[in-house]
Amino acid sequence: MFTATSTALSIGNPIPHSDKRVSLISTTKYKFGNRSERLLDFFNGTDLQWFGNISVFDTGSSALEIPGTACGAACINQRQFNASASSTFADQNKSTTFTFGTAFGVTPPPVNGTFNLTVNLITETVSVVGLTAHKHEMFLITDSKPIPLDVPFDGIMGMSPGSPFFQAAKAPRSLFGMLFTPHDKGGEGELTMGGVDRTKFKTPLVFSPVVGGDEWVLQSLGVAVNGKTSSVLNTSFPVIFDTGTSNILFAKDIALEIYSMISPDIVPNEDVPGTFGIACDRISSLPAEIDITFPGTSGRAPFNLTLPSSELSVGPQINVPDQPGLNLVGLSLFKHYYTAWDMDALQIGFSPNGF
Repeated sequence: MFTATSTALSIGNPIPHSDKRVSLISTTKYKFGNRSERLLDFFNGTDLQWFGNISVFDTGSSALEIPGTACGAACINQRQFNASASSTFADQNKSTTFTFGTAFGVTPPPVNGTFNLTVNLITETVSVVGLTAHKHEMFLITDSKPIPLDVPFDGIMGMSPGSPFFQAAKAPRSLFGMLFTPHDKGGEGELTMGGVDRTKFKTPLVFSPVVGGDEWVLQSLGVAVNGKTSSVLNTSFPVIFDTGTSNILFAKDIALEIYSMISPDIVPNEDVPGTFGIACDRISSLPAEIDITFPGTSGRAPFNLTLPSSELSVGPQINVPDQPGLNLVGLSLFKHYYTAWDMDALQIGFSPNGF
């Protein structure tokens, strides 16, 4: 198997070699969890064609995508999977293009406002922390436009409700738990497949029903800023929950109302259209606690997810993409909660993680 070191994710079975084999230990820089894991198989150093830091487990997408050797210079910063070294690889001879609104992170693409990955459909044996799917459909990245991939990871594992992995792996429960921590608390995380890690939270999980079909979307009941709301904020609207996004996005009318309730001194930044700012020396003393209310499941009481004042500023930004009408929650919130993603019951659960 070709193994992603940091999460015990493996892809493919190696074609046997008669060379002397050695044990490899994961030493990934971008850790997912606080432990080093032994790879699932033993290889001679020249036999291991691909292993990577599949550190983006993305609830905002459904597919598994990794760079293939055909990507060449466009994936020069990534480890590239050599399909010829796997006995379980099967090319489906179907190519398509995935379009993204950002070139990962918050930086918009430099051309035409889109970022495109050309991918080829294949089937392979895929394992994630003990769950194995045989002949699993996934994609090899063969090109990246308009710019080469420039990210600190080698692939994306889609974890949306429409992701086929749990069903293909015949998992007893299509449920996973996620823990993220703030950078000043270590910046690490944990993924639990098939359940949740109850040692990572102290209060019971509270759940809200998914309304987005194949997307993790919850219906907000309203927003409050420092305990107060308004006619603009006290309305219901859908919110996407996306672990592949760093920050939080709101539709323009909601964002403007939130800014106005925090401080009248938050004003448009003419140097970077679409962004707002305030003097840096004001930020640390400015109260900006934001509560987003969601309904409970099965008649249970609504509950708030809270963004603390520490999340008000994302620091100076060169480019921020304009996403009109989109309400989306990213890691600015997730690093303060343990989350449980239930594909069977179509609900998301939350409990403060104490960070």
